[in-house]
Amino acid sequence: MGSRLFESVHLYHSMSTLTRQQVAERICEGQVLIIYRSQVLNATKWASHHPGGALALLHFVGRDATDEIDAYHSESAKKRMTRMVVGQVEVDDKVGWRPLNPPISLGLLHCNGKWVCEGEVKLGRGIGLDVTPAQLEPESGLNLDVERVRSKAYQGLRQRIIDAGLFRRPGPLAGYGSDLVRYALLGFLAFYLYFRTTSWLGQMASATFLGLFYHQLTFLAHDSGHTGVTGDWWWDRVIGMIVADWIGGLSLGWWCDNHNIHHLVTNHPEHDPDIQHIPFFAISKEFFAGLWSTYYKRVMAFDAFSKAMISLQHKLYFVVLSLARFNLYANSYGYLAGKKPKHDAFWRFEIAGIAFFWLYFGLMLRNLPTWNMRLAYLLVSHIVTSPVHVQITLSHFACSTEDLGPTESFPSRQLRTTMDVICSPNVEFMHGGLHLQVTHHLFPRLPRHNLRKASLLVKDYCKEQDIIYREHGFIEGNKHVLGVLEEVARQLDLLKAVADKEITERLH
Repeated sequence: MGSRLFESVHLYHSMSTLTRQQVAERICEGQVLIIYRSQVLNATKWASHHPGGALALLHFVGRDATDEIDAYHSESAKKRMTRMVVGQVEVDDKVGWRPLNPPISLGLLHCNGKWVCEGEVKLGRGIGLDVTPAQLEPESGLNLDVERVRSKAYQGLRQRIIDAGLFRRPGPLAGYGSDLVRYALLGFLAFYLYFRTTSWLGQMASATFLGLFYHQLTFLAHDSGHTGVTGDWWWDRVIGMIVADWIGGLSLGWWCDNHNIHHLVTNHPEHDPDIQHIPFFAISKEFFAGLWSTYYKRVMAFDAFSKAMISLQHKLYFVVLSLARFNLYANSYGYLAGKKPKHDAFWRFEIAGIAFFWLYFGLMLRNLPTWNMRLAYLLVSHIVTSPVHVQITLSHFACSTEDLGPTESFPSRQLRTTMDVICSPNVEFMHGGLHLQVTHHLFPRLPRHNLRKASLLVKDYCKEQDIIYREHGFIEGNKHVLGVLEEVARQLDLLKAVADKEITERLH
């Protein structure tokens, strides 16, 4: 279907063919060039307006992003991309387009007309660097033939899912009928108990139901962020902001900006913000070096406090996650405070929503009779939401964090860094669809209520391509996560012991 977007005969014959060297040279000049179905897209001017953020594009400069573009964009969005076509490239049918290293993967950023090195100089004020095509050549031990076959098979899998009608939303309410009843019931119980009881037990019950209300609505906000509720980007954003900002006090804009990158560079220590939890968690010893975060634009300092926390991370895992919602507030408000609105109506809508949340929630806390009850209500209502944070980390923390370079295909990367949680269909509403993360990562626009059926087709694909499909029960999965955290903590203790020994030897 996507190939029909570029079938214009006039356009095809008027386009020049760019060699790999020419593409590399243009990238060295600062152009954001991305390959889609043998066409070269120049997204340099569009990058700052990209709904998924400029950073999402920078990770695919010089690479064939056909699978990623098809996975994340509607047909109408892909039609609009024809405006950015500046040429075509010759693609080897056996190995496809041989990717180049995106400059950002080398720690380079084109800023104010020159290349600067991220993490070592202040952005925009660094010494200009010369970037050559040779620097963009990747080093990888992966078999390009295999990756090409997997990519082609992924396109076939996508077509099978389309033919099965799984991209269509099920039922008159897009499958959300029972969910809406659940949301309404939890919200009713929370506010009914709040206004009808004055006892400690009654208020804690209210806080519990309110937390469950927030917990369930998180899944709706997640779906809308992926344009998975109505299928219309604008309406899904509005629905998501009402749920996340106005009801939950969190920024959907921040979540989308963050989550888009997570999906594209899943489990990469330097690039994926969803695993960058220093000083509380480190799932790889790579974090011991004080990595530069290309998302947060700062060094993740591995200081004394970080070392103390990481050495105990497997023991404090559930304690830290129980308070994770407060961290979401911090990230949300930092994002909104740093964002330049430029008459951005969504930004204003989010600010108004945050203000409304703290108005109603603040009044709820204020009307409670004692400070102890207020603190307890705040903590209980927020701690009850923590299973969603356990769910998210469970899907990735026990998976590979290795960087296999730009030659790794989209399906290979997603299947290597993501796992499912096995559960009965009767209780999967508790997971909100996030237990089927493998299929969700391969097809992020797929309606949540169709994920289970689609996962059967994904498993067939994995068998055909000899790829491991990782899935564990909830308890077993948590054991794997705790095992990874404990192993990293053990490596830190070992490094500390070696360092102490060296210091002792020098003193003597």
